Amino acid sequence: MERIPVGCGKSGLISLLPFGVAQGRVLVIAPNLTIRSQLANDLDITSSSCFYRRTGSLRNLIDGPFRAVLDSDANLGDATDAHIVVTNIHQLASRVDRWLPHFDPHFFDLILVDEGHHNAAPTWQNVFGHFSNAKVVSLTATPFRTDEQPVEGELIYTFTFREAMQRGYIKDITASNVAPREIYFTYQGDRYQHTLEEVLEMREEDWYSRGVALARECNISIVDASIQWLNHYRESGFGHQLIAVACSLNHARDIRGLYQERGLAAQEIHSGMTTDEQQEALRNLRNGALDVIVQVQMLGEGFDHPPLSVAAIFRPYRSLSPYIQFVGRVMRVNAERSPGHPDNRGVVVTHVGLNVDRHWNDFKLLDDDDQELIRTWLDAGEVQPISGNRLQARRPLRGPMNVTQEIVDRFISDPFLDPNDDTLIDNLLTVAREQGLDLVELGIDRDELRRRMQQRSSFSGPQEPRKLPVQPQEHRRFLRRRLDEQIRSLAGRICESLNQLPSGMRIAALGGTGAVNNLAAVIVRMNRSVNQALGIGSGSRRDLSILDLESIEPRVEALADAVEADLRDRL
Repeated sequence: MERIPVGCGKSGLISLLPFGVAQGRVLVIAPNLTIRSQLANDLDITSSSCFYRRTGSLRNLIDGPFRAVLDSDANLGDATDAHIVVTNIHQLASRVDRWLPHFDPHFFDLILVDEGHHNAAPTWQNVFGHFSNAKVVSLTATPFRTDEQPVEGELIYTFTFREAMQRGYIKDITASNVAPREIYFTYQGDRYQHTLEEVLEMREEDWYSRGVALARECNISIVDASIQWLNHYRESGFGHQLIAVACSLNHARDIRGLYQERGLAAQEIHSGMTTDEQQEALRNLRNGALDVIVQVQMLGEGFDHPPLSVAAIFRPYRSLSPYIQFVGRVMRVNAERSPGHPDNRGVVVTHVGLNVDRHWNDFKLLDDDDQELIRTWLDAGEVQPISGNRLQARRPLRGPMNVTQEIVDRFISDPFLDPNDDTLIDNLLTVAREQGLDLVELGIDRDELRRRMQQRSSFSGPQEPRKLPVQPQEHRRFLRRRLDEQIRSLAGRICESLNQLPSGMRIAALGGTGAVNNLAAVIVRMNRSVNQALGIGSGSRRDLSILDLESIEPRVEALADAVEADLRDRL
């Protein structure tokens, strides 16, 4: 097992490990299609962008190494003719009749596993069992799993996050937490006012951190802070972008709207979208058409887009591994091997009430290689996502904690790197020498370098939270759009609760709506119910005021319950 941070050359190591280690054919296993595609490209000697050509590590490629990809069109002959075979675990292990029985147990001499923290799963163990004599090397940035199973193998090499940042292989990351001086909310009918000290104490309670996550006032604080950081990074002229993580699809739409009404181009992405819709969202991100992408259980392992430099967390992660996976999305550098470069900085923005800064502290402790600490995390047996984190989120859309106001007057920030750390100075001097610069000869000794690093650390980002202006017209449009989206979302859940397919006809057949299927029929009934509650007729919502829209939002779920109860009786 080798532990190497994201962006530090795992694919290059996979390309080079066969030389001097393997005595025969090599199998490279990826956890998903995205990573399989990346590895296949890196190992394709016919491509000018392959690792061997890009780095000049191999010059004579006439005789290989040749690679084959196990995909739907591959056959056994392709694998036989190759030196290196690349596959994803699902193709190899889930389609058992297609591959494993046809491979001789001695077909591969070396197995290389990318994202090796998955390797304790039964599907992976079946592969290792079939090729029982093969050597196995796993590579991962995460030395543990979230299901309390240990990662298979002996740890033989670690390249720490700290050293990777110091040498400019990954971004220099800072955690920045929105810290409210006071927060006002209602819970189960009672009114409360909490100070920051009380928030830090209460956030250990699950209901409290979940309430903060779903509270629009708290979400606004995170949105405003993350935009401040994004604008700060963009002062260099580079097109930095922001990635946010939400609790559910409904939550993601809410967050997307908050960014949009502040003038940013934002879009959500989730597994409920079609492949074409997902690809369009990713194209918009990669070509710079988006400032913000809001994801729900997407863009995980293998997703690579260096301009993402701001990570905004709107959900209370219950375990460390998915937290690190998300933070990894903003680690890849924009300027190679340039420690201190202004475009090689990243920030993780969240709210202290979500209680995820504990994971930041644990993340930094990973570099200490404390296996006992890791076992302690695993033994905790934390549940992975909070209730309502599925795409088809359970009701209610909002928790029983209703935040009415919070006063934010500071950030609690914590850089990953300590500017007083001697190893930071050592690595900066080493990188400079490798690039042909002798800083001492240029008049920059260790003390001067440390002073500059301390100065950069002190003024490396926004110092005070600032409320961002929102045009009233944009806020009204946001509320109107969110009302329509919530009605459609609740209509889908009503169909599900009544065990009726959205495309079915049983609810539509009750008549009175003119709808062509169940989903459309429920949407019509929901719209009528909302309009009745507002005292308006059909087609009159464009005239609703901000006050009208804000008043109806908390009542939409109760109206949905009434529509569902009525339909249940009719059915």
